[in-house]
Amino acid sequence: MLVGVGLFLWTQATKQRSQDIASRDLQGARFAFESQNLPLAASELARVIENYSGTNAAEESRLLLANVRLLQGQPQQAIDVLKDYAPGAGRAYRAQAYGLLGAAYENLGHSREAAEAYESGVNAAQLDFLKAQMLSDAARSWVAAGDTSKAIADYQRILKDFAKEGPATEAKVRLAELTKGAVS
Repeated sequence: MLVGVGLFLWTQATKQRSQDIASRDLQGARFAFESQNLPLAASELARVIENYSGTNAAEESRLLLANVRLLQGQPQQAIDVLKDYAPGAGRAYRAQAYGLLGAAYENLGHSREAAEAYESGVNAAQLDFLKAQMLSDAARSWVAAGDTSKAIADYQRILKDFAKEGPATEAKVRLAELTKGAVS
């Protein structure tokens, strides 16, 4: 029993040390990002992801790395970072992962995939304003993909479920445009 307790305490201490080191390394990568040294930031973030998988710092690094890839005009690399990650991301990170994935698909002109990613983000989001914004992004992508019925459904959902949020005003305008004023 004493050995079990000792092993448990040792494991907890090791995990905490890993979290602390990963957080410190993430701070260095953030500094490079904020200094607009995107190649260095990408390298440092990839190292945190590889060396500290399973930590909060690794999850944050993956989101920031995808953002760096988008800023570098590399949406396919952002998709590579996020596509398999987003569905299994921690609850606190999942909506952001889907939002960035949607943006990466949009940058490549893959509107259908972008809309699907944004809608997955709606399901993962915890805050109403984020749900409404992702629905608006999804609707915009559905329009670009030529599927106005799904766009209309997303705009109607904004008006029904999130009428007090910022995107509701845009949803009213876009819905009127798509339906020629027939649906309010």
